[in-house]
Formats: sequence, structure tokens, C-alpha cells
Amino acid sequence: MPLLQIESLNVRYGSIQGTNDISFEVLEGETVALIGSNGAGKSSTLKAILGMASYATGSITYNGQALKGLKPHEVLRLGVGYSPEGRRVFPALSVADNLRVGAYTRTSQEFEQRSEQIYGYFPRLKERHKQDAGSLSGGEQQMLAIGRALMSFPKLFLLDEPSLGLAPIIVERIGEILKEVKEKEKISVILSEQNAIWALGLSSRAVILELGRVVAVGDAAELRQSPKIRNAYLGLD
Repeated sequence: MPLLQIESLNVRYGSIQGTNDISFEVLEGETVALIGSNGAGKSSTLKAILGMASYATGSITYNGQALKGLKPHEVLRLGVGYSPEGRRVFPALSVADNLRVGAYTRTSQEFEQRSEQIYGYFPRLKERHKQDAGSLSGGEQQMLAIGRALMSFPKLFLLDEPSLGLAPIIVERIGEILKEVKEKEKISVILSEQNAIWALGLSSRAVILELGRVVAVGDAAELRQSPKIRNAYLGLD
């Protein structure tokens, strides 16, 4: 049974359609890339999973449980982690306190143990653990957003545009860390990205979206090599 199953999802914002009959699944331990340009429906899909966007029709099932009607904090308690687009760290709080926010469902002892694990993935955060998050660079803030989401020990990790606005060398480093986290923790990941080539390189399967619709689903490596997909959706010749 898939860890996550989305069937005929239709998210609407008034008269605007965010997704149009989107269906796909995520298996335990796999990374699935959601590829598409701005407005393709990637963020709407993630927000629907989290209970942040309503949907009149369709269903989302996580670990055998229907998610429709649940509040975001209830979804997070089920084992879903979320790193939002734009990072959205708490700028006036220290790095350590941002991580503490991510561990609000955990005991103090669990927080201490988990924060050391997160610092192991992101040594730069440990060096800056007393600094206000607002004083960090964009790449460091992205690392903090990812670390904060991982504090709750998620089984399913949702990342929304983690490469946005970052230098290529930082994007590459974040990709290496994501691979390390996935290997060590055996979590499932949905990676929502406009940076298609980078995302496909980190993923086993991919879902390509256009104007709220699924236009292709398949093995990430195969989609990356498909002339039709490369030309039409990846911006490659």
C-alpha cells in the first residue's frame, strides 16, 4: 500500500483552479519530484496534503488514513513534515529556538537528541545556533527550514521550492544533505521544484504538472532522457 495516495484532487481558490484532477502516489522510502513552472499546481498539492488548502472533490490518503478535514497541526502529528516555499523561518528567534518550534510535539529530551542529529546534517547551524535566524544567509535559512521540519521525525517530508533564490553551489550542497537524510532516516519525500534537472537527479520518480494537470508520471531518469519531456517541460534541447 502506498504511504500517500492522491486521487482526482481538485483544489480551488474561489474561481481559480489550483489543481485539476491530479492523481499520484508516493511509496515508502521513495522521493517523488513534483515538476512544473510557477502556477502549475505544485504548492496547491502540498497545501492540500497539509490541510492548508481545501478541495471539494478528490481524496488524499496518508498511511491508510483520509486527510480531508484535518487541520495542519493534526496532519503534522501524523508524521508529515513541511519546509515551505520562501523558507519562512522566525527571524527574531535564534536558530536553536526555530528548531524548538519544529519539535513542539516532542519532549525536552527528544528535542536535545534530535537537535544534535540536525546539527550533524547542518554543521553550519550548530556554529550559529545562538544567532537570530534573520541574520543568516539565504542558504543557511533554507538549511534551518529543512532542519526545523525534520525535528518532528516525519515519515513523509514535503519540500516546496528548496532551491529558490540560492546560488548553485548551495543548491548542490542542500541536495547532498537531502540524500544523506533520506538514506539514514528512510523517509519518503515529495520535492516540489521548478529546477527540474536538480530535482530529477534527487528523485526516483517524477510527476510533471502543467496548469494544474498531470502531464507525465514516471521514472525520473527516463523522464529526464525523454526528448518530448526535455523539450516541452524541462527547457532542454
